Parts: sequence; structure tokens; C-alpha cells
Amino acid sequence: MIVMKFGGSSVANAERLRHMAEIVKTQLERKPVLVLSAMGDTTDHLLEAANDAFRKGTVSVERVEQLHLATIKELKLPARAQKDIEPLLAELKSLLSGISLIRELTPRTKDYLVSFGERLSVRVASAYLESIHINARAFDAWDLGFISDSSFTQAELIKESWELIPEKILPLVEEGVLPVVTGFIAQDVNSNITTLGRGGSDLSATMIAASCKAEEAQVWKDVDGILTADPRLVKEAKPVEMVTYEAAAELAYFGAQVLHPRAMQPCIKTGTPVLVKNSYNPSAPGTRIVSTLGKKVSPIQAITSRKNVTLVDIVSTRMLGQYGFLAEVFSCFAKHNLSVDMVATSEVSVSLTLDAVHDLTVLKKDIARIASIDIKTGKAIVTIIGNVQRSSEILARSFRTCELLGVRVQMVSQGASKVNISFIVDDSEAAEVVKALHGDFFEGKI
Repeated sequence: MIVMKFGGSSVANAERLRHMAEIVKTQLERKPVLVLSAMGDTTDHLLEAANDAFRKGTVSVERVEQLHLATIKELKLPARAQKDIEPLLAELKSLLSGISLIRELTPRTKDYLVSFGERLSVRVASAYLESIHINARAFDAWDLGFISDSSFTQAELIKESWELIPEKILPLVEEGVLPVVTGFIAQDVNSNITTLGRGGSDLSATMIAASCKAEEAQVWKDVDGILTADPRLVKEAKPVEMVTYEAAAELAYFGAQVLHPRAMQPCIKTGTPVLVKNSYNPSAPGTRIVSTLGKKVSPIQAITSRKNVTLVDIVSTRMLGQYGFLAEVFSCFAKHNLSVDMVATSEVSVSLTLDAVHDLTVLKKDIARIASIDIKTGKAIVTIIGNVQRSSEILARSFRTCELLGVRVQMVSQGASKVNISFIVDDSEAAEVVKALHGDFFEGKI
């Protein structure tokens, strides 16, 4: 058995659904389970409709209705397909009417509202698959064991889901059914609809794959997999054949948004491989995410960068080795809800990075009691994801490249996961550094 997840752009309209079905046909022997996102921009349209109902008191589902009905018409689906989605559209209208009357939009209501995107999507897709003689059946995730806590908008699946999901799905697969399942949504124990937060649809797919001990989870997106660098910066960037879960998580964190780290957790637990493929270019091999790589030739797998970062240098004004210095510094950051990215420390000083969106005036005052603080904006993090056994070689080559470019490295940090080495340069230098490092490590150019 395999799990195939298709994102919103892969199921955006009739043409994309036909294309998705062609991809699914090639995998039928492997007993697939499909996990789908909402079609195209449906989620955005639902949230806009909710805001209109909440702020202006107007109720309209026209854009959502039009997209799904037009798709059914273009795919020449039987009348039953329209009948299947009409109750959902009616339910959606009455929900929006309720929002417009009481002028209230709670996180719980928002989750209920957003769920219509995925629920409509699986019904249209499975109707089309049936029309081309594939034994497909649409399911809402909670009917297949997806039970979550009640943290609306960012719910976590409860541990019972690990047993319930295979209990419900495996018999269907054995019967020769192709389950078409809603991604991103679940229900809590009181039958309230919840959403799984960032990376939620991918999480739905990896959860099914891991709990059902599938051969692999395939995540079909609109890119050729994880690339060696951002193709907007480096024209020669190419897909990475294979990365570890840790490397993929670090890449996502430092800017390569292919798979959210949260979505990989179930597969990390069971060692289930994840294959990232491009639904617009199915012949591309994609990137396989696995637990270990074995022997790889290249010391690094990818380079990524994140601009618009703030660098904060803090030096204790008290005597050397002041007990609790770091604890005091980090309690100041916690107090102001500031999340720190990179850290480099000594006994009396600490350098760290933050996203540049924060106003640090109050933090500066707080820290000035115990230390001198220097805040520099307009910085960038360049991150190299690679083989920790070769970190000396990676550092030597990276610093040599920076020296040749005349770029001053302002801070260095090696992540606790031991797969990333990050350093700080000026925003204006980041693109040049990434290009030069890519030239050295991947193209044999100095």
C-alpha cells in the first residue's frame, strides 16, 4: 500500500483533476490511498466569505459553488456528483448565515467553515475517478479514525488515531477500494471539526502511511522535490535525490518550504519513506526522505538562506562566569514572546538571531540591566545542510568562498541536529554567497 497526497494546485480545476487521475492510474497496482487538499484557492475564498458575513452581514458562496459545479460540468460527471455536494453547499450557506446573524467568528467556527474545502474536493475527485472506472470512494477524515484534541486551528491527533486509522483503512484497501480522504481536518471527541494547522494535509498523509505501515507516502506538489538551492537565486539548482528526515526538517525551517517538519513526525517514528514529487512533471524522480542515507558522495545536500534577520549581540556587564546569566537573558526573550533562531554562546556573551518583524525597544531596556546589547538589522542566515562527519571540510570550503568574495562572516552556529551549519552575512551579500557555495559544492566551480 502507498499513500498519495495532492495539494491544492494539483486539484485546482478539471484539467488538474484529469492530470491527477492519470498519475493515480500508474500506481493502482500499489494499492493507493489518496489524501486531497481543497481545490485551488477554495480555502481563501471560504475565509473571505466568512469575513464578509462577520463584518458586513453578507452571505455568498458563489465563488466556491461556481468552481465545483463548473468542474463537475467540465468533467461531464453524472447528476449524482452534483447531488453529492449540494447538501454541503447548503450547510455552508446556513453556517455563513449564522455568522452574519450573531456576528461572531470563533476558532471553532472557522475550523468548521474551512473544512468544506476538503470535503467538497474529495467528493468531486472520487466522482471523477469512478467515472473512469476506478473503484474510488470519498471519506471525511474522521470517518477513518482521525480524532484530535480540541485545539481549534492547530489541533494535534490523539494517540488513539494510531490504532483507529489502520483499523478503518486497511479493510477498504484489501477490498480493492481506493479511499479518497480529506487532508488537514479531523474531529475532536465531541465531534467538533478541527484543522491540523500548518502542514496539516501533509500530516494527514504521513499519518495514514505510518500507522498503516505503508510502503511510502508520496507528497505531490508543484516543485520537482527538494532542490539544492532556491532556483530563483541559483539557475543551476537541481533536485536532491535523497535526504534524511532531519535534513528535510532543517531545510523547511530555514526557508525551503517543501514539507513542514511537523508533517514528517509520524514517518520519523516508523521509518516510513516520504517521496516528494511534482504533479506538473511526474517523470521527474523527485526527492526521497529517509531515515539514513548510507554512503553519499557530496558532503552537502542543499544550501538555503533566509533574509531580513536581526542579529543581537549581548555581553554580560557583571563579573566573569556570572551565575544564571544565560537564564536571565533567555527569560527576557520568553517574557516578550520572542522566538530565537540561531544561538552562539560563551560564558559571558551570547549572539542570537530573530526575525526582523519585532520591535525590540522594551527588550533592549530589560537586558540593559544585566548586559550591554547591540542590535544589528539587515542580516541573512545562510544554512548548509550536509554530512556532519565532514563538517571541517564544509566549514573550510565555505569560509574560503566567503574570503574570496570579500564577505565577512558575523556569526557561526552548528545545529543540535548536527546536519546544519549556519552563518550570518549581510542581507545584500546572501545571494552571492549562496550562488558561490552552490558553484563550489555542486558545479565544481570555485
